[in-house]
Amino acid sequence: MTKIRLHNTKMRAKEDFTPIDPDNVRMYVCGPTVYDRAHLGNARPVVVFDVLNRLLRHVYGADHVTYVRNFTDVDDKINARAAESGRDISEITAETTQWFLDDMAALGALEPDHMPRATQYIPQMVAMIEELIAKGHAYEAEGHVLFAVDSWKEKYGQLSGRSVDDMIAGARVEVAPYKKNPMDFVLWKPSDADLPGWESPWGRGRPGWHIECSAMAFELLGESFDIHGGGNDLMFPHHENEIAQSCCAHPEGDFAHVWMHNEMLQIEGKKMSKSLGNFFTVRDLLDQGIPGDVIRFVFLSTHYRKPMDWTEAKAVEAEKTLRKWYGQIDAASEDGDVPHALINALADDLNTAGALTVLHQLSHADEGGGLRASMQFLGLVGEAVPEWAAAPSVDLSPYADRLADLRQAAMEIKDFSSVDAMKSALTAAGVEVRMSKAGVELLPGPGFDAEKLEGLK
Repeated sequence: MTKIRLHNTKMRAKEDFTPIDPDNVRMYVCGPTVYDRAHLGNARPVVVFDVLNRLLRHVYGADHVTYVRNFTDVDDKINARAAESGRDISEITAETTQWFLDDMAALGALEPDHMPRATQYIPQMVAMIEELIAKGHAYEAEGHVLFAVDSWKEKYGQLSGRSVDDMIAGARVEVAPYKKNPMDFVLWKPSDADLPGWESPWGRGRPGWHIECSAMAFELLGESFDIHGGGNDLMFPHHENEIAQSCCAHPEGDFAHVWMHNEMLQIEGKKMSKSLGNFFTVRDLLDQGIPGDVIRFVFLSTHYRKPMDWTEAKAVEAEKTLRKWYGQIDAASEDGDVPHALINALADDLNTAGALTVLHQLSHADEGGGLRASMQFLGLVGEAVPEWAAAPSVDLSPYADRLADLRQAAMEIKDFSSVDAMKSALTAAGVEVRMSKAGVELLPGPGFDAEKLEGLK
């Protein structure tokens, strides 16, 4: 069996992955808060852990992996969006949840086995909070219930590498007067008549953000499971708080064994920000005509634990590469197998860049069957080549003949200006020019525009 090695954030090292139960490998990944379109950064953990899900299913069997990714559909951002738009909260969350699913499907992501919504698990959250109070790890104050960090002070901060005393000393936020400790965090908060709320032992209210994932993970995966993933912006305080409340409510378990965090995304070397004008949603790029498999390819080109820089140049190069590969797999007469080299690359802490190197090697060797199987494994193609990648039905041979004649004449007079001019015109029309001793080959490439070819024959 393939040995998988994963970088465990909690241990700050790459370790051999040994599942608790090989017949039921369990993974939980923090999902989106559904109040708007998913931005490009939101998509990175989806793609990262989709690849891990595919690898786990390959190694342990599709029926022996349980993958959970939640939706947060009760949150103050959602409440604010409802207030400003005048729309019902349930309408907003239903719409944006479907937007998310559609956009992630466009990136080739498989749907997890379970996609729980926070509002479906309120009773489980209330029960966990009651358990924490009973065990002395939480307290009620002014309609709120808060987790008492001091009750778990020795272990709190181990994931992020922070000490409670240092965090308190560095805190620059206004501390609510009902908190016993500045680091205590909300498990339950009151709701007025204008906000969504549920009845509880502490009055009508709604859950805090952190308790949602703990309750849903326990309900679907148990007190201990194998992998917990998400973006590194969630490491503190969200994941730290998840660990504290889960381990205190269910001390018989140890919550997640392996913690994995992907790095953040940049745009052309800069942090994505609305103020910088470089903020994109996945739908923005799709509507601009950038295919989802191109976006996925660019994501896979960078290791998940390194910052990923989205650039226009990378997208253009990815589209060019995919067009070539799609042409090769479309022409392949036989199916192939996923090579061990690709699986081994992914088994080494999800080395997706290394996996793409294997695909490049298959392409250079013109092994279309193996290339097809490998692309399907990585989620870069389905059963058929996408329509956008199909070569336009245009005869470029007259232009190839014309360029060959110009090259022959240029070699005789030692002046290649006319050759360079025609190559530039062809490239501007989206034609890939390949010149060798064997002759001239022209291929429709990204952005091919037949109208720009007029007058070149």
